[in-house]
Amino acid sequence: MYYDMQGMRVRRSLEVWKMGIVNYLDALKLQEKLISDRKVGKIPNTLLSLQHPPTYTLGKRRTYHNLLVPESDLQRMGAELHYTQRGGDITFHGPHQAILYPIISLREIGLGARKYVENLELTMIELASLYGVQAHPGGTGETGVWVGDRKIGAIGVRISSGITSHGLAFNIDPDLDYFKHIVPCGIAEKGVTSLKRETTMELPAEEVIHEQLISCFARIFAFTNLVCKENVSVLTTTHDSSQQFS
Repeated sequence: MYYDMQGMRVRRSLEVWKMGIVNYLDALKLQEKLISDRKVGKIPNTLLSLQHPPTYTLGKRRTYHNLLVPESDLQRMGAELHYTQRGGDITFHGPHQAILYPIISLREIGLGARKYVENLELTMIELASLYGVQAHPGGTGETGVWVGDRKIGAIGVRISSGITSHGLAFNIDPDLDYFKHIVPCGIAEKGVTSLKRETTMELPAEEVIHEQLISCFARIFAFTNLVCKENVSVLTTTHDSSQQFS
Protein backbone atom coordinates (compact mmCIF):
# COMPACT_ATOMS: atom_id res chain seq x y z
CA MET A 1 0.00 0.00 0.00
CA TYR A 2 0.95 3.60 -0.42
CA TYR A 3 -0.81 6.77 0.69
CA ASP A 4 -2.20 9.84 -1.04
CA MET A 5 -1.77 13.39 0.22
CA GLN A 6 -4.70 12.95 2.60
CA GLY A 7 -3.07 9.91 4.18
CA MET A 8 -5.60 7.52 2.63
CA ARG A 9 -4.47 4.08 1.55
CA VAL A 10 -4.35 3.68 -2.23
CA ARG A 11 -4.18 0.37 -4.09
CA ARG A 12 -1.44 0.58 -6.68
CA SER A 13 -2.56 -1.23 -9.84
CA LEU A 14 -0.51 -2.94 -12.55
CA GLU A 15 -1.69 -4.52 -15.77
CA VAL A 16 0.42 -7.55 -16.69
CA TRP A 17 0.61 -8.78 -20.29
CA LYS A 18 1.86 -12.38 -20.58
CA MET A 19 3.07 -12.59 -24.15
CA GLY A 20 5.18 -15.72 -24.65
CA ILE A 21 7.90 -15.52 -27.33
CA VAL A 22 7.93 -12.18 -29.18
CA ASN A 23 10.22 -10.98 -31.95
CA TYR A 24 12.46 -8.20 -30.62
CA LEU A 25 11.45 -5.56 -33.18
CA ASP A 26 7.77 -6.28 -32.59
CA ALA A 27 8.30 -5.83 -28.85
CA LEU A 28 10.20 -2.59 -29.48
CA LYS A 29 7.38 -1.15 -31.58
CA LEU A 30 4.83 -2.23 -29.00
CA GLN A 31 6.77 -0.50 -26.24
CA GLU A 32 6.88 2.74 -28.23
CA LYS A 33 3.11 2.61 -28.67
CA LEU A 34 2.52 1.89 -24.99
CA ILE A 35 4.90 4.66 -23.89
CA SER A 36 2.90 7.18 -25.92
CA ASP A 37 -0.36 5.85 -24.50
CA ARG A 38 0.97 5.95 -20.94
CA LYS A 39 2.18 9.53 -21.30
CA VAL A 40 -1.32 10.74 -22.14
CA GLY A 41 -3.07 8.50 -19.62
CA LYS A 42 -4.71 6.10 -22.10
CA ILE A 43 -3.34 3.03 -20.32
CA PRO A 44 -2.43 2.18 -16.72
CA ASN A 45 1.01 1.13 -15.54
CA THR A 46 1.74 -1.97 -17.61
CA LEU A 47 4.24 -4.83 -17.39
CA LEU A 48 5.17 -6.95 -20.40
CA SER A 49 6.33 -10.49 -19.55
CA LEU A 50 7.90 -12.31 -22.48
CA GLN A 51 10.85 -14.05 -24.13
CA HIS A 52 12.70 -13.33 -27.38
CA PRO A 53 14.14 -15.55 -30.10
CA PRO A 54 17.97 -15.37 -30.14
CA THR A 55 18.74 -11.65 -30.32
CA TYR A 56 21.70 -9.40 -29.60
CA THR A 57 20.99 -5.75 -28.76
CA LEU A 58 23.26 -2.73 -28.53
CA GLY A 59 22.44 0.21 -26.26
CA LYS A 60 22.52 3.85 -27.32
CA ARG A 61 26.30 4.06 -26.82
CA ARG A 62 26.70 1.72 -29.83
CA THR A 63 29.69 -0.20 -28.45
CA TYR A 64 30.32 -2.29 -31.57
CA HIS A 65 33.74 -3.41 -30.29
CA ASN A 66 31.99 -5.61 -27.73
CA LEU A 67 30.52 -7.73 -30.54
CA LEU A 68 33.27 -10.29 -31.10
CA VAL A 69 32.09 -11.83 -34.39
CA PRO A 70 30.90 -10.39 -37.73
CA GLU A 71 27.18 -9.73 -37.99
CA SER A 72 27.05 -12.29 -40.81
CA ASP A 73 28.09 -14.97 -38.31
CA LEU A 74 25.15 -14.06 -36.10
CA GLN A 75 22.80 -14.50 -39.02
CA ARG A 76 24.24 -17.95 -39.75
CA MET A 77 23.59 -19.03 -36.17
CA GLY A 78 19.99 -17.80 -36.41
CA ALA A 79 20.42 -14.71 -34.21
CA GLU A 80 19.43 -11.12 -34.93
CA LEU A 81 21.24 -7.87 -34.06
CA HIS A 82 19.26 -4.75 -33.16
CA TYR A 83 20.11 -1.22 -32.06
CA THR A 84 18.16 0.40 -29.26
CA GLN A 85 17.88 3.64 -27.29
CA ARG A 86 18.14 1.95 -23.89
CA GLY A 87 21.04 2.40 -21.52
CA GLY A 88 23.63 -0.28 -21.04
CA ASP A 89 25.95 -2.13 -23.39
CA ILE A 90 25.56 -5.12 -25.69
CA THR A 91 23.56 -8.06 -24.37
CA PHE A 92 21.85 -11.24 -25.50
CA HIS A 93 18.20 -12.22 -25.28
CA GLY A 94 16.93 -15.68 -26.05
CA PRO A 95 14.77 -18.64 -25.10
CA HIS A 96 14.76 -19.71 -21.44
CA GLN A 97 15.27 -16.15 -20.27
CA ALA A 98 12.58 -14.28 -18.33
CA ILE A 99 12.14 -10.71 -19.57
CA LEU A 100 10.13 -7.91 -18.01
CA TYR A 101 9.49 -4.60 -19.77
CA PRO A 102 7.75 -2.16 -17.37
CA ILE A 103 5.84 0.72 -18.95
CA ILE A 104 5.22 2.67 -15.79
CA SER A 105 5.09 6.27 -14.60
CA LEU A 106 7.91 6.91 -12.14
CA ARG A 107 6.23 10.11 -11.04
CA GLU A 108 3.06 8.23 -10.14
CA ILE A 109 4.90 5.72 -7.97
CA GLY A 110 7.29 8.31 -6.55
CA LEU A 111 10.61 6.87 -7.70
CA GLY A 112 13.69 8.43 -9.24
CA ALA A 113 15.79 6.72 -11.89
CA ARG A 114 18.40 5.35 -9.49
CA LYS A 115 15.86 3.85 -7.10
CA TYR A 116 13.97 2.38 -10.05
CA VAL A 117 17.06 0.52 -11.25
CA GLU A 118 17.83 -0.62 -7.69
CA ASN A 119 14.31 -2.05 -7.46
CA LEU A 120 14.82 -3.96 -10.72
CA GLU A 121 17.97 -5.43 -9.20
CA LEU A 122 16.09 -6.37 -6.04
CA THR A 123 13.40 -8.05 -8.13
CA MET A 124 15.94 -10.47 -9.61
CA ILE A 125 17.80 -10.90 -6.32
CA GLU A 126 14.55 -11.91 -4.62
CA LEU A 127 13.72 -14.39 -7.38
CA ALA A 128 17.17 -15.99 -7.12
CA SER A 129 16.79 -16.29 -3.35
CA LEU A 130 13.68 -18.45 -3.81
CA TYR A 131 16.03 -21.10 -5.19
CA GLY A 132 18.76 -20.69 -2.60
CA VAL A 133 20.94 -18.56 -4.88
CA GLN A 134 22.61 -15.56 -3.25
CA ALA A 135 22.70 -12.84 -5.90
CA HIS A 136 23.82 -9.25 -5.49
CA PRO A 137 24.06 -5.97 -7.43
CA GLY A 138 27.21 -5.35 -9.45
CA GLY A 139 30.06 -3.19 -8.27
CA THR A 140 31.02 0.16 -9.73
CA GLY A 141 30.48 0.07 -13.48
CA GLU A 142 28.86 -3.36 -13.30
CA THR A 143 25.18 -3.22 -14.12
CA GLY A 144 22.75 -6.01 -13.43
CA VAL A 145 22.70 -8.80 -10.87
CA TRP A 146 25.52 -11.22 -10.13
CA VAL A 147 26.29 -14.49 -8.37
CA GLY A 148 29.90 -14.08 -7.36
CA ASP A 149 31.58 -12.76 -10.51
CA ARG A 150 29.02 -14.36 -12.82
CA LYS A 151 26.13 -12.35 -14.22
CA ILE A 152 22.67 -13.87 -13.88
CA GLY A 153 20.48 -10.88 -14.74
CA ALA A 154 20.85 -7.88 -17.08
CA ILE A 155 19.28 -4.44 -16.82
CA GLY A 156 18.93 -1.83 -19.55
CA VAL A 157 16.34 0.90 -19.21
CA ARG A 158 15.04 3.93 -21.02
CA ILE A 159 13.08 6.71 -19.30
CA SER A 160 11.19 9.25 -21.42
CA SER A 161 9.19 11.98 -19.71
CA GLY A 162 9.11 9.86 -16.57
CA ILE A 163 7.80 6.76 -18.40
CA THR A 164 9.96 3.63 -18.35
CA SER A 165 10.62 1.06 -21.06
CA HIS A 166 12.99 -1.84 -21.72
CA GLY A 167 13.84 -3.41 -18.37
CA LEU A 168 15.39 -6.65 -17.14
CA ALA A 169 16.36 -10.10 -18.40
CA PHE A 170 16.91 -12.97 -15.95
CA ASN A 171 18.73 -16.12 -17.06
CA ILE A 172 16.68 -19.20 -16.18
CA ASP A 173 18.46 -21.70 -18.43
CA PRO A 174 19.49 -20.06 -21.73
CA ASP A 175 22.19 -21.46 -24.01
CA LEU A 176 25.16 -19.64 -22.48
CA ASP A 177 27.28 -20.28 -25.59
CA TYR A 178 25.53 -17.30 -27.19
CA PHE A 179 27.31 -15.04 -24.70
CA LYS A 180 30.72 -16.17 -26.01
CA HIS A 181 30.23 -13.98 -29.07
CA ILE A 182 30.03 -10.72 -27.10
CA VAL A 183 31.55 -8.94 -24.12
CA PRO A 184 28.32 -9.15 -22.09
CA CYS A 185 27.24 -5.69 -21.02
CA GLY A 186 30.73 -4.46 -21.89
CA ILE A 187 32.31 -6.10 -18.83
CA ALA A 188 35.33 -8.19 -19.79
CA GLU A 189 36.83 -11.03 -17.73
CA LYS A 190 33.51 -11.79 -16.02
CA GLY A 191 31.30 -14.78 -16.66
CA VAL A 192 27.62 -15.33 -17.30
CA THR A 193 25.49 -17.84 -15.44
CA SER A 194 21.91 -19.02 -15.02
CA LEU A 195 19.50 -20.08 -12.32
CA LYS A 196 19.74 -23.67 -13.56
CA ARG A 197 23.52 -23.63 -13.18
CA GLU A 198 23.60 -21.99 -9.73
CA THR A 199 20.79 -23.67 -7.83
CA THR A 200 20.88 -27.09 -6.21
CA MET A 201 17.09 -27.28 -6.43
CA GLU A 202 15.09 -28.84 -9.21
CA LEU A 203 13.48 -26.06 -11.20
CA PRO A 204 9.74 -26.03 -11.88
CA ALA A 205 8.25 -25.32 -15.29
CA GLU A 206 9.50 -22.02 -16.71
CA GLU A 207 5.99 -20.60 -16.62
CA VAL A 208 6.14 -20.88 -12.83
CA ILE A 209 9.41 -18.95 -12.69
CA HIS A 210 7.99 -16.24 -14.95
CA GLU A 211 5.04 -15.93 -12.54
CA GLN A 212 7.40 -15.72 -9.59
CA LEU A 213 9.40 -12.96 -11.28
CA ILE A 214 6.19 -10.98 -11.83
CA SER A 215 5.25 -11.49 -8.18
CA CYS A 216 8.70 -10.32 -7.03
CA PHE A 217 8.40 -7.23 -9.22
CA ALA A 218 4.95 -6.42 -7.87
CA ARG A 219 6.09 -6.85 -4.27
CA ILE A 220 9.25 -4.75 -4.64
CA PHE A 221 7.35 -1.94 -6.41
CA ALA A 222 4.33 -2.18 -4.06
CA PHE A 223 1.78 -2.99 -6.75
CA THR A 224 -1.08 -4.60 -4.84
CA ASN A 225 -3.71 -4.95 -7.56
CA LEU A 226 -2.55 -7.01 -10.55
CA VAL A 227 -4.72 -7.43 -13.63
CA CYS A 228 -3.26 -10.20 -15.78
CA LYS A 229 -3.88 -10.75 -19.48
CA GLU A 230 -2.93 -14.23 -20.69
CA ASN A 231 -1.43 -15.08 -24.09
CA VAL A 232 -1.49 -11.50 -25.33
CA SER A 233 -0.64 -11.13 -29.02
CA VAL A 234 1.84 -8.45 -30.01
CA LEU A 235 -1.00 -7.05 -32.12
CA THR A 236 -2.96 -6.32 -28.94
CA THR A 237 -2.13 -2.64 -28.65
CA THR A 238 -5.53 -1.08 -28.14
CA HIS A 239 -7.18 -0.07 -24.91
CA ASP A 240 -10.44 1.67 -24.20
CA SER A 241 -9.43 5.24 -25.00
CA SER A 242 -12.42 6.56 -23.10
CA GLN A 243 -10.78 5.56 -19.82
CA GLN A 244 -8.02 7.78 -18.51
CA PHE A 245 -5.27 6.82 -16.06
CA SER A 246 -3.17 9.23 -14.06
